[in-house]
Amino acid sequence: MRKKISKAKIPLITADTFQRNHLPKLIIGWQEWAALPKLGIPAIKCKIDTGAKTSALHADNLETHYRHGEKYVTFMVHPVQRHKRVEVVCTAKVQEERIIMNSGGKKEYRYIIHTPIVLGHLTWHIEVSLTNRDPMAFRMLLGRDALKYLFMIDATKILCQGKRSTDILKKLYGKSAF
Repeated sequence: MRKKISKAKIPLITADTFQRNHLPKLIIGWQEWAALPKLGIPAIKCKIDTGAKTSALHADNLETHYRHGEKYVTFMVHPVQRHKRVEVVCTAKVQEERIIMNSGGKKEYRYIIHTPIVLGHLTWHIEVSLTNRDPMAFRMLLGRDALKYLFMIDATKILCQGKRSTDILKKLYGKSAF
């Protein structure tokens, strides 16, 4: 039986709420599906990476512009692995520009944005750096700052919070993209 994707708004949660109310942590594996609703990304497979401080999102064709004196970045995301025809154009306010060490040990200058993320039944705000992750298997890394206080990670498991079939991805992104 297929699981219907709910469009109902999920209340935003914070790590402070979890700590204050002694809520149980959600168990996740080293790979999980998430959504970035404000960026128009209904599904993206993430690698859970406690070795990375900041989360990272694959971004192509970055262009900056100003709105009312504030810096914004428009960029392209290919959210589904091995499906370059699936493209989402995103725009977000630049919160910061920072030098971050990449997985190869090299320093990179990156734009940092803030966005809500949905994983399992939780929705919360995270900080994300934008970078070209084309050579990497995963389009997004969830770093330890985004994970703290909310999750227990079982490194022996994947997709503890549910799978996304090709049929669901086609419904979310359109059949012509596959």
